[in-house]
Amino acid sequence: MESVSLFILKCFYFMLPAYFANMAPVIVKKIDLFAFPVDFNKQISNKPIFGRNKTFRGLIFGVIFSIIVAYIQFLLYGVEFFNVISFIDYNNWLLFGFLMGSGALTGDLIKSFFKRRLGLKPGAKFIPFDQTDFVIGALVFTMPIFNLTLKIFITSLLLSFILHIIVNHIAFHMKIRNEKW
Repeated sequence: MESVSLFILKCFYFMLPAYFANMAPVIVKKIDLFAFPVDFNKQISNKPIFGRNKTFRGLIFGVIFSIIVAYIQFLLYGVEFFNVISFIDYNNWLLFGFLMGSGALTGDLIKSFFKRRLGLKPGAKFIPFDQTDFVIGALVFTMPIFNLTLKIFITSLLLSFILHIIVNHIAFHMKIRNEKW
């Protein structure tokens, strides 16, 4: 029987592609390439569909970052430590990275859609969805193919919720993000 700390580490390692996909839009925000809104500035009931902050740049780089991380996990899988902390064998690293990245960013877009419907501005607090949207999206997209258990799903969700708050507060104080959430 594996320890709780090992299981949490496995969940963290499994989620790395989604974490990088979620961070990518902030990391690449100064790049002008593909920097136009996913919703093409269209509106529903005089409210943006997603908002001008949700760009093709973020989507494209988010998926790319996720695929790169999954490829690194594939390369590291042969090392005993990384093999032990892996839920999957990473042979399908390209599919895994694509699903984690596109799922994470789809989850974020869905949350943004509902924030705009509620009249919330980009960066406004929307707890717990700000911390869980990308996790739910990534896990839902990967579940059918990578046989995730409910225990992995719930642990990854709770772990990510806590880590998201910590990382965003650090990024805010380092002037990387404009808001703590």
